[in-house]
This record gives sequence, C-alpha cells and structure tokens, in this order.
Amino acid sequence: MLHCVWRSTSPFSAPGRFLKLLPHHHQRPSSPALFFLTCFFSCQLTMSGMKRKASSAAAGEEHRAKQQKLAPVKEEKKEKVGGWLQSLVQQQRSEKKDMKFNKKRLRFLSDNEKIKQGSEGVLYWMLRDQRVQDNWALIHAQRLAVKENLPLHVCFCLVVPKSELSTLRHYSFMLKGLEEVAKECEQLNIQFHLLHGAPGKVLPGFVSDRSFGAVVTDFSPIREPLQWLEDVKKKLPKDIPFIQVDAHNIVPCWVASPKLEYSARTIRGKITNLLSEFLTDFPLVDAHPHTATRTAKGVDWDKTLASLDVDRTVKEPEWAKPGTKAGMDMLESFIDVRLKLFGSQRNDPNAPALSQLSPWLRFGQISAQRVAWQVQHNGKNASQSIPAFIEELVVRRELTDNFCFYNKKYDSVEGAYEWAQKTLKDHAKDERPYLYTREQLEKAKTHDKLWNAAQYQMVTEGKMHGFLRMYWAKKILEWTSSPEEALSIALYLNDRYELDGQDPNGFVGCMWSICGIHDQGWAERAVFGKIRYMNYKGCLRKFNVAQFERKYCPKSL
Repeated sequence: MLHCVWRSTSPFSAPGRFLKLLPHHHQRPSSPALFFLTCFFSCQLTMSGMKRKASSAAAGEEHRAKQQKLAPVKEEKKEKVGGWLQSLVQQQRSEKKDMKFNKKRLRFLSDNEKIKQGSEGVLYWMLRDQRVQDNWALIHAQRLAVKENLPLHVCFCLVVPKSELSTLRHYSFMLKGLEEVAKECEQLNIQFHLLHGAPGKVLPGFVSDRSFGAVVTDFSPIREPLQWLEDVKKKLPKDIPFIQVDAHNIVPCWVASPKLEYSARTIRGKITNLLSEFLTDFPLVDAHPHTATRTAKGVDWDKTLASLDVDRTVKEPEWAKPGTKAGMDMLESFIDVRLKLFGSQRNDPNAPALSQLSPWLRFGQISAQRVAWQVQHNGKNASQSIPAFIEELVVRRELTDNFCFYNKKYDSVEGAYEWAQKTLKDHAKDERPYLYTREQLEKAKTHDKLWNAAQYQMVTEGKMHGFLRMYWAKKILEWTSSPEEALSIALYLNDRYELDGQDPNGFVGCMWSICGIHDQGWAERAVFGKIRYMNYKGCLRKFNVAQFERKYCPKSL
C-alpha cells in the first residue's frame, strides 16, 4: 500500500526512478519494518540525487541566462552605435567643466584690461570659429562674464563683398552653420546677434549701445579680418578691454613662433614641443547663469540667405551638410572607417582614406583640437595612421597660418622666397606646350583628362583630393603665360569653387605648387625653373588614373 501511495505521490512525478531503487522481490527484506526503512532511505537517496540534478540544471540555466545578458554588451563593444562620438564628447566636456584656461591662448589688443563697472554684458565677436563648444574664445568670454556676474552675448558680422568669390556654396554653408550656433546659444541662455555690415561700421556702435564691458574675438591671419580688427580697435571706447583668443590653432599662432617659418621642418619641433601643454580636452560651455535684460532680435535664416547678393550658379554640394553636428558625424565616420586607410592610401584619389573635414575646419564649425584629441584617443585600432594624420592636421595646417600671419604678400609671387622668384622670372618667357585662358580652365577644356576630371569634381562637388590639387595647380603654371597669371587663376578657381577656399590652406597650397613656398629648389627645367615638377606619368605611377577619369571626366569634355 505504502509502496503504491509513495509512487503515486512522488514530488518529482517520476515513479519509475523510485521503483528502480527498490530491491528485487527475491531480495526484499523479510520484516515489514526493515522493508520500510529500505524504502525510506532509497527515497531519500532518490530525492537527494534529484535535488542535485535540479540544482545543477538551475545553475546551468542561470549561467546561460547570464551569458545571454552579457552577449549584447560584447556585441556593443565590437560594433559602435552611430552617434557614439557626440555622447562621448559631451561626457568628456562635463568632466572637464572646471579645467583651467591657458592664458597663453589670448592677447590684449587694447591698453585697458579691466572691465568697467556698470557694464551690462560681455560680448564674443564670433569671426572665424563659428561654433559654441570646443571654442576657447567663447569659453574665455563666458568665464569672464560669470566672474563679473554679467550676461553673455555672441555676435557675427555678415559681410558679403561684391565679388566672383561670393557664392551660394560658401554663404549657405556658413549661414546654416550659424543658424545651428544661434539655436544652441538660445538653449544656453546666451544671446546671439546677427549684424549686417563691415565690423568697423556696425560693431563699435553696437558695443556702446548695449553697454558691453568687454569684447572677446577669435583669430584669423587673413588680410580682411586683420583689417576688421584694426577698424574695430580704433573705434571701440578706450575703457573697454579688447581680447583676442586663438581658438583655431592648437598651439596659438603667436606662441608657436614669433616669425615667418621657412618650412614644416623648421616649425615642427616648435609645435610638437608645445603639444603636451596645448593639446588638451575642452571644458563645457554651460547654460549661462546671468540672463540679459535686452534680448537679441530673432533671425529669419531662410530670408537672410535668400536676400544675399551672391553667385547662385555655384551650388551647394550634396555630400557636405553644414554645422557642428554634421562635422562631428564626419569625424566619427573617419575614426570608424577611413582612419585605418589614411596611413597607406592617403595619396590615392580613388581611396576613401581622407578625413573630409576641411570644410568644417575652414568655417570653424569643428575644432582641429577636438579632431586631434579624439583621433589620438579613439583611433587606436588605426594607430599606424595617427602620426601621418597629426602631421597634416596640426603641423602642416598651423604652418599655413604662420605663413599668412607673418607674410603680408601670402597670395602673391612677391611673397615667394628669393630663389623661387628668381627662377620663375628666369623662365617666364619659356615656350609653353599649351596655353589656356581662365575661361577654358574653369570649364575644364584642356587636353589632359585627369586635370579636367579634377577640375570638374571641384566645380560640381566643391572638393579636390590633396594630391590632385598639387598636380592641378602645377599644370596651371605650365599652361599659362606667366607665374603671376598662373597664381591668380589658381587662387580664383580654388576660392570660388572649393568649399574650403579663401583659407590659409588654399593660399599656401597654391603658393607651394606654383611658387615653391615651404619647399626647396629642384633640378632646373623649362617653365618651372627650380620649382618642383609634376606630370601625368608620375600620377600613373601613384594611382589608377583611368578609374578617376572615368568617374569624374564627363564624356562631353
């Protein structure tokens, strides 16, 4: 009876297991008590074994569950989710919120350095660095305003010269980036003002009318902005501090060198020795704690762009979306995808190996210091490419600011070295194999399919690979009547069509190619003299020229 009941009431619902433990009938104990004990211990053994198995099974299930929970984390490490860089950088800025400002980044343009009492705000005159975060000029302006318990204002002076270089391509990219700046300022309780007109005419009156106690601006080595600075300085009230911060270079231009450097070789050590001091992360530009009593006038950005007197035949390219967010997205894709190719394939125009960041750097919508910092810290899977990239981003780029800042003839043959001026003059009357007008070159109507393809890409997309830019400019020297004409045409085409044009990099690139700036003398030859020579055959050895021509050279050319 007990035997049957036990089997039927087994908590494991496995009566067969218990039966197997019972003695066979011919071995069954003779007394009922002994039989009961045998059954009891057999049952205990069965239950103990079943518990161990159940415990083991439960542990296995728990282990598998843990593995399933951990699996997505491992997957996340292998494949970064899009937008990871923005989140990471925001966290980095917050952690560095209280980091010190290196005062070597600034210089006073005025005699007075103290904010006068009774002021109603601090003004950052945004010039070259058109972004909110990662902007040392705005960081300094905010800290100055916080220290004095004053509201913070930002202004931009919109100037549109009547020129063939004033195109929709450039002004659309700039204004759409500034629209993003204005929205971010509004979120941070910072007033953004768009002023119309030359800074010397509109800025001093604006400062006086608003009773600003100090003006902070950023740095540009180009002729026009330098003149604007002088114009504003002359008309600003004498008791207002006028402060300039180099927010564009990692090592401030005047700190890197006090003079014109001959080449990358002579400035490289000066910059690299200072990187440990200046190549840092950035603190956060936070919500401003003091609210302005007089707010900024709203800007109708679409109406503003539509009203500009610019050449609208040079259209916006599709590949480059303006603004800091788009620039950070481009940096993220470079770190994730292209950086590993940069070291070995950067001179191949067919390879997707370049950062593509030059438009955002040119308009100051992204900081070169931010780019260098993140590449060094997040590009470790492509460590072999980092030194070459830092050389171009930091040393070569900052060398161009040095050249334009210390050489007032940075866009003229007269600004070349004496040896280069002499050799170009000696060969100015050499017979040219081909002669083309500016119009023929602009429309890519030459005998050279590679040159035509490069020119066509520049006209349609607003960009040209760095290696081809050198070839492109040197052929202009070879196909025009004089070095002066060649330089004039090269600068016109570069500044009109390149999205990163009208920038020190463009001026120095053309001067290097045509006038030998930052280069040395080479074997003498016709037309070029001792200027470095490049030809079609050399390109054939470097990359698949036919592939590039098929992609960019229209059949009509």
